[in-house]
Amino acid sequence: MSDEQTPKRITRAFVLAAGLGKRMRPITATVPKPLVEVAGKALIDHALDRAAQGGIETAVVNVHWLADLMEGHLSHRGGAPAIVVSDEREALLETGGGVKKALDRFEGEPFVVFNSDSFWLEGPRPNLGRLIEAWDPETMDILLLVAPTATSLGYEGAGDFDMDPDGRLSWRGEREVAPFIYAGVAILKPELFADTPEGSFSLTLLFDRAIKRNRLQGLRLDGQWLHVGTPDAIQAAEARVRESAQIV
Repeated sequence: MSDEQTPKRITRAFVLAAGLGKRMRPITATVPKPLVEVAGKALIDHALDRAAQGGIETAVVNVHWLADLMEGHLSHRGGAPAIVVSDEREALLETGGGVKKALDRFEGEPFVVFNSDSFWLEGPRPNLGRLIEAWDPETMDILLLVAPTATSLGYEGAGDFDMDPDGRLSWRGEREVAPFIYAGVAILKPELFADTPEGSFSLTLLFDRAIKRNRLQGLRLDGQWLHVGTPDAIQAAEARVRESAQIV
């Protein structure tokens, strides 16, 4: 394969860390959800450490709720990835609007988006590396890391997606239970934001558009996804981490 044909490495990421964390109250009355600790480490540090492991050199992190605490925490991180703060103190922009505000940081190249509370137990190979390897801009506009609904700890919903044998995703049907849930990590093309609303909007808009073009793809998570959405879920996740360490 020539240099022109070789895909460029993905080295930039956006970490969604501006949400209010309402379901995690009362903890998040005084601590932003990304700073809630699981297994001795803040959720955002789990995400950023995995980003570094996957070759991410620069991560944009948006802040809104208790933004001063977030900025203080991030300023004490050392090593990769380099952190750029995107300030949303004036207005919370949701997932899509938050990314769009910082779009110039990605210089027209595909990038990874992390939910700051994405948390999972790895399989034999790190999942971010697998996701980046699977990225093919010729056949997909968005690639999602998806986890099996049935084996995800702490998740009680009906799932998000069906996936065909080629990895194409489609929304679950009404009153159906879908086999896969979005695990909170994705690769996106910046040009997808060209015709999007100003201000607040959800990345779900882009997922929906990609589905209609048959260009939303999924990669099944190798390991176990842990849904850390409530205070009780923290204890369950930590217990599962301890069990995993004993097995290893």
